Amino acid sequence: MKTLYLVRHAKSSWADPDQADFERPLNERGKRDAPRMAKRLKEKEIHPDLIFSSPAKRALSTSKRMAKILKYPKDGIKTDQKLYHASDDTLLSMIQNLKDKFECVVIVGHNPGLTDFVNSFLSEELDIDNIPTCGVVAFKLEIDAWSKATWGIGKMLFFDYPKSKED
Repeated sequence: MKTLYLVRHAKSSWADPDQADFERPLNERGKRDAPRMAKRLKEKEIHPDLIFSSPAKRALSTSKRMAKILKYPKDGIKTDQKLYHASDDTLLSMIQNLKDKFECVVIVGHNPGLTDFVNSFLSEELDIDNIPTCGVVAFKLEIDAWSKATWGIGKMLFFDYPKSKED
């Protein structure tokens, strides 16, 4: 059995309108929300074998802040340019190519691809309109190899985001 956690990067700053999208940093709320959501994962006793992140500044910063709380080594975070604004099909392909030694994987990426992926991956008839910034969608997968991941296979464990409750 595999477990997959999809995380949308935390809230980014638009303070510099001329800044390239890839280089946008987290804003103050994003800097607070990333560790806050990681604490919620830690309370659920989630211990990732892999954190896989978009290399965009806001996504990688989210990953590093979450890794610190989850006691995951920052130098163990893997990045791939294809995760930057990945489509749902690209995300599925990347998941199918994960090494099977990883049982619990956290992927940090961007909308709209993450929301599209979640809605296609769910085995239930749910429709998530939008994964908010720093939102987490968790899936249990009844598979023994990531290559077997396909549309409609994911059983949602939970969907959580910073404003869903007060800490």
